This record gives sequence, structure tokens and C-alpha cells, in this order.
Amino acid sequence: MLSREENELLIQTGAGTPAGDYFRRYWLPALLASEVPAPDCPPVRVRMLGENLVAFRDTQGRVGLVDEACPHRRASLFWGRNEECGLRCVYHGWKYDVEGACVDMPNEPPEYGFDNKVRITAYPTQEQGGVVWAYMGPPEHMPELPKLEWARVPESHRHVSKRHQETNYLQAIEGGIDSSHTNFLHASVDAFRLTDEYVEKVKHSTNLRAKYHILDKSPRFTVKKTGYGLIIAARRNAEEDAYYWRLTQFLLPSHTIIPYQKGFPIHGHCWVPRDDQTCWVWTISWNPDGPLSEEEWESIRQETFVHAKVEPVTFRPVRNRDNDYLIDREQQRTSSMTGIQGFAAQDMAIQESMGANVDRTRERLGTSDTAIIATRRLLLQEIRALQERQEPFAAHHGDIYWVRSCSMVLKRDVPFDEGARELTLAEV
Repeated sequence: MLSREENELLIQTGAGTPAGDYFRRYWLPALLASEVPAPDCPPVRVRMLGENLVAFRDTQGRVGLVDEACPHRRASLFWGRNEECGLRCVYHGWKYDVEGACVDMPNEPPEYGFDNKVRITAYPTQEQGGVVWAYMGPPEHMPELPKLEWARVPESHRHVSKRHQETNYLQAIEGGIDSSHTNFLHASVDAFRLTDEYVEKVKHSTNLRAKYHILDKSPRFTVKKTGYGLIIAARRNAEEDAYYWRLTQFLLPSHTIIPYQKGFPIHGHCWVPRDDQTCWVWTISWNPDGPLSEEEWESIRQETFVHAKVEPVTFRPVRNRDNDYLIDREQQRTSSMTGIQGFAAQDMAIQESMGANVDRTRERLGTSDTAIIATRRLLLQEIRALQERQEPFAAHHGDIYWVRSCSMVLKRDVPFDEGARELTLAEV
């Protein structure tokens, strides 16, 4: 349980807030590169960390990310003309380049030189992994991009999506690192009930999650701090002399890598605050060894796992709170614990049901919440350290993000970190 003051310290991310300052020390996913597909294409709205921004790709292919409001009369630059290396406000013609400089002011007499005195807030961007990343912090503290494996593999090896979720970012993170909920929220009715038919079906499965995960509903957690965040180890019983381990990577400020098994795609998330009530959920699937297969693409298209179908402009999921996530009560009665299709929609339904900002002072946490408690403590430590002028270590050491998650079966006398040492390193 958190105090009200601690809760507010964690979830308030607007400009000038401690958590807002902390997030602004990192490069964050701002938009898909495909949202600004070509030079001089239409600008798009971007909201992150409580700021309303506009992104555009200029004539030279550079991506600008600027304040949405023109500093002249505060009209929206979303309506602007993207032309000749700048975004022109259609109200009075003022034009801004990707660095925020006003390069043309046609309604003012040139002898006054007003255009040289006007700037708009502009943030640096970089493109990597099909994503436009933004840095919104002090220029003198700008770090390198994190060395994330999914962002370095060829385009054919990955799929990146984003969606708008109507909760604070922390609620979404806490759902992502909670390994015990998958035994219930994402289970079939047969798996939950452990019917004879289900147990027989998974007994000889090569998929470790199918074989062991559902059979032990109360995992034991161990959390270890790393330079980039946390390793969250969930231990379940396997054979009499072995444990099944699932290791989740939590990477500061808000990335995770879901436990995976060699031979299957890797999945991960990054949660970026939109404001204090909503967030962007970035979801990535990738195969470091080759292109995603047709079967894997079909899983993405059918929302059977971590991705969700979204409205193309707002990125709000098609399954959302207004339509009860298209719940099928008959399916819930006969085959699915929730009656909601897809892990993403299932997670969103539960997390949004808590309200935009859950009251953490009223929680009753248990041992299954070990990872959630550790993550809150880590973020509080990081935010408070920055308040004391200690810059985040992870932000300035991008190479330490070159890691993977894993799942494995180990003899009971083998420590998980020893057994996972090679599995958790991304391959060069």
C-alpha cells in the first residue's frame, strides 16, 4: 500500500512534476514512423506527458515535434501546411522549422524582424525500430537511445503497435509485470478448472507455458535489481526435482519484456504517459532469428495475444469501455474466463475498471504482488534521486538494455540467475 503522497508522486507526470522530470530524462516512443510516412505529409497530433504537440516530416525527411499551439494567437498547428522545410500556421502564415525557429512571418513588415525573435517549443527526435523517439528533457542531459533488441532487428522481424489506454501509466505497468494474473485473466475455463482433458492435452506440449504455467496457480516471486531496472522471476512447480521459471525484464523508465521460450517470438511493452489519466501502450513482437512467420502475423491480426485492433486516427482500441470490450457472455460461460477476445483487451478491461487513477491507499497486497511493490519502490527511489540532482544511471548507459526475458525449467538446486545467465543476453 502506498501513501497518498507517494501515489501522487508516481502518477503525476506533467511538466515540472518530479515524475514528469524523470520521464523527460529518457528517450520515449512518441509516434509510429508510419504516421508521418513521407516528406511534407500532413502533420499529426501527439499528446504525451500532458503536452499537446504536433509531429511533421519536413521536405528533407526530418521529423519535427513541436508545441501544437502557434505562439502568435494560439491556433492549432495541426491545421498547418507542411511545406518547404517548415510547418506553416494557416491563420496568419507564420512558419516553423523542426527546431522550433520561426522562419517566415508574412503578415509582419520585414523591417521589424519579428521572425528572428519568435520560437516554438520543439523537441529532438530520432527514428529507430519503426518508431519516432522524442527527448523532452534538458538539452545538457540528453542521453543516448536505449539499445533495445527489437529496435535493432530488420523490419521484417518485428511488429510494433500502439494503443490509447484510459488509465494512468502505472496501472498499465503493474498489469504487465504481474505474472500471477495470467493464470486467471488470460486462461480458458478448462485451464482454470484443470479438467482431465486439458491436463492430458498439455502433458506432452513443447510449449513450457502451456505445460507448466497453468498447472501451478500460485507462483513464488524473486526480484533482483539491475542497472537497467529489475529482473522479476516467477517460480512454479514442474517435475518433482525441477521448477519452471519465468523471467520478466522491467527496464526503466517503463519498458517490459514478457517471458519467452526459444523458438517463439519475443513480446514486450512500453508505457508512455499521455497525461495523468491516460497512457500510450506500445506493444512489440519480434523474432531475432528471422522474419515473423505467417502464423505469427495471423496471431497479430486476430488479436489472440498482445496486440489490439485500433481506430486508425485516435488509436483507441475497437474493443473499449464504451462497448464493454465486446464481451461474449456465452463464451465466458463455456470457454473463456472473461469472454473478451485477446490478452490486450482483457488487460485493458480490468485495468480501466479500476478507474483512471486507482486509489492505492486502499489496496491489500500479498506475496504475489512482490514485483509490483519492488517496481514502485524503484521508481520512487529514481524520482527522489533526481530531485536530489542525481541523474538516472540507466538513461545514460544505453548498452545495458541489450537483454531478453526467458522461461526455462531448472533443477531445484540451480539458482535462476545462474541458469538464465546466457538466455537473458540479446545476441549480437
